[in-house]
Amino acid sequence: MKLIGSYTSPYVRKISVMLLEKGIPFDFINDTPHEPGCKITQFNPLGKVPALVADDGEIFYDSPIIVQFIELMNVAPTLLPWQPLEALRVKQIEALADGVTDAAVALVLEGRRDPDKRNEAWILRQREKLLRGLDALEKHAASRTLLNSESLNVADIAVACCLGYLNFRRIAPGWCVEHPELIKLVERLFQRESFARTTPPGSGNASVAAKKV
Repeated sequence: MKLIGSYTSPYVRKISVMLLEKGIPFDFINDTPHEPGCKITQFNPLGKVPALVADDGEIFYDSPIIVQFIELMNVAPTLLPWQPLEALRVKQIEALADGVTDAAVALVLEGRRDPDKRNEAWILRQREKLLRGLDALEKHAASRTLLNSESLNVADIAVACCLGYLNFRRIAPGWCVEHPELIKLVERLFQRESFARTTPPGSGNASVAAKKV
C-alpha cells in the first residue's frame, strides 16, 4: 500500500494516523502539489493529496473516501461506528473539521499573495467560517459523545489534525482561548505515537504549541 502526499498536509496526516493506529504497513511517497516535478495528477486527476494506492493497485483519493476504504479493510481498532447513522454522525464532525481546515488552507494561500492583490472581504469570510467551525467543534468536544470520548474515532483524528495545522501555520492565533475542550483533546491525542510520528517537519512540540498559540 502506498500513500501519496506531503508531510505538511493535515488531510494526509489524517490518513497516516489512521494507518499507524491500525498497524497497516504502507509506503509514504512525498509529493507536494504545485511544486516542479509533482506527480500527484497520475493518481488523482484533481491534483490534490492524499491519494492511496491499494495493494491490488486500485487508487482512492479524497481523504473521506480513503477513510471509508481503510475502515472497509476491517482492521482493528475500528475508527467508525458499525451502526450506519452513528457512523454518519461521526463523519459529519470529520467533514466539519475538514471544512475548518479548508478555510485555514485558503488563508495560508491567500497570505502568500502580494498584499495589494489580497481580497480582504474573502479573507474575512474564511476567518469567520473557521471560527464558527471551531465553536461548533468545541460543543461536540464538550459533549464527549461523538468527539473527545474514551474511544478514538475518525472525528477525533480529523479535529486533531486540523488544530495541529492551525498551530503549524499560525492561523487564527489565540483560537484556544475560548476552546478549552478542544485543547484537552489535542493535548491527549498529540501524546499518541501516531501523532508524534506525523508531526509536520519544523513544527516543534505540537502539544506545547497548542498551549502557546
